[in-house]
Amino acid sequence: MRIVVDLNRCQGYAQCVFLAPEVFALHGEEALLYSPVIPDDQRERVRRAVAACPVGAIVSGAPAVPDGH
Repeated sequence: MRIVVDLNRCQGYAQCVFLAPEVFALHGEEALLYSPVIPDDQRERVRRAVAACPVGAIVSGAPAVPDGH
């Protein structure tokens, strides 16, 4: 699973950080850091974070492709 966050749309409400702290983090008060490739054990947390984003800034995409191609 992969995600993309529209950082121009993100308003720093941090619902994603609360719901999936191993994937999302705030740097300072408003800068969001995140991992675009979601580990399998974090999928449900990230799905909840995507649904909880009040501005719809997080989009989940296709399954992650292993580095070995």
